[in-house]
Amino acid sequence: MILACNQPYFIPYIGYWQLINCADVFVIGDDYAYINRGWVNRNRILNQNEPMYFGLSLVKASQNKYINEITLADMNFDKLLKTISYNYCKSPNFQEGFDLLKRIFECKDSNLAYFLGNSMEVVCDYLNIKTRLCYSSSFPENNLLKREFRIYDFCEKTGADTYINSIGGTALYDFDEFRKRNLTLKFIKSNEVTYKQFNNEFVPWLSILDVIMFNSKDEVIRMLNEYKLIDNKNDIPVAHV
Repeated sequence: MILACNQPYFIPYIGYWQLINCADVFVIGDDYAYINRGWVNRNRILNQNEPMYFGLSLVKASQNKYINEITLADMNFDKLLKTISYNYCKSPNFQEGFDLLKRIFECKDSNLAYFLGNSMEVVCDYLNIKTRLCYSSSFPENNLLKREFRIYDFCEKTGADTYINSIGGTALYDFDEFRKRNLTLKFIKSNEVTYKQFNNEFVPWLSILDVIMFNSKDEVIRMLNEYKLIDNKNDIPVAHV
């Protein structure tokens, strides 16, 4: 069985969904530390052919808190929807993307982790991703462990024999250390994903919302398989060594 894990992000880029899709179980790291100016509560969309941040307002967010200890501020989601409508109303798949975002904003849970978890379920449902989602806080005392030992614990308690991490984590985990525990470690590296964004120069790696706005569901589902799995140190791209 294949396991993957990551902090929950706000409507993240396609590589995040590729990671979820290639796993049998995905652990949402809700009792991981919040990261200021990261991707937990914001992402990027297209605005007049330039990337623009949009996201969630939070109450007293701090890197000294777990993600599940942070609350959403009262927000005017209608304003965010108007921003999306202004920027994407002429995109070929606007209505489906807009309806998806409205479903996400219908969530009444003000806890940041669970709001994001719900948004992940909504997007997975749209993209026909069948991966089982669970929260890291549901694993007793796991948050007392450090880095790779948290992963070993997840694998043991779920029965996973393979762990897949995003390519950015190559400096964190060692193939040999996983083998010693009869676990297979792999890293996922997204292929270059391009598509037509109006008639402008392509802006890569925006929120999955951008991908959905410009592509049919079938096209996005096909893109979920546009990646390479790396299980050997010698195959890691130089930029990630």
